[in-house]
Amino acid sequence: MAAQTSAHSYEVALYGEFLPTDLKPILNRIALHSESAHQMHSREIVFEPIDSQQQRSESLQEPVLLRAKKELLEVEASWLLHAYLKPEPIRVHPEATVRPWATVEVVGDALSFASALGFARRSQIYKRGHMFRRGPLVIQMFQQEQVDLKTQKPIPAHVGTLWEVEVKTANPVRNTQEIPLKTYIDAVLEVQLLMKGLLDLRRQDV
Repeated sequence: MAAQTSAHSYEVALYGEFLPTDLKPILNRIALHSESAHQMHSREIVFEPIDSQQQRSESLQEPVLLRAKKELLEVEASWLLHAYLKPEPIRVHPEATVRPWATVEVVGDALSFASALGFARRSQIYKRGHMFRRGPLVIQMFQQEQVDLKTQKPIPAHVGTLWEVEVKTANPVRNTQEIPLKTYIDAVLEVQLLMKGLLDLRRQDV
């Protein structure tokens, strides 16, 4: 098994959700202001440290979470492991969610790799919808699919299932003098402004 890591950096993001009846106008507006679009169907598994409860009680802090993600529509797609820390405080970044973020591309059995690091599976979902690119950002618009516990396959979302939107930096970004973090915050705020009146994009700390 091989893994390639990126430098420690940040994710900048905004989130929203809407009813299926609003899909067409929201889809059209995002597509109009994006450079590319394609279908998405991904599987995501969230891991937390085996001793996560102990970490919470002893340090009063949330432990590092690992999110394993695989794009199912890409034939040769490999698993990506994302390490997430708690978002920066709202007093530091009130406009958008900014959290330390690192990625690891795993060649081989990513789920066993996460277990070997001392992490246990916490939850699993499938996401199906649309993905757009806009400059340094990726915009995901999707419905969550639940998992059949017997087959581990996705169960198609109910027609009334809420659509979710994630507007975030496509890759980990650094805060440098040449390109400060504010550049990426402004980029997600531009999308927030473009969607005003149709979709409320906001910061979240989950």
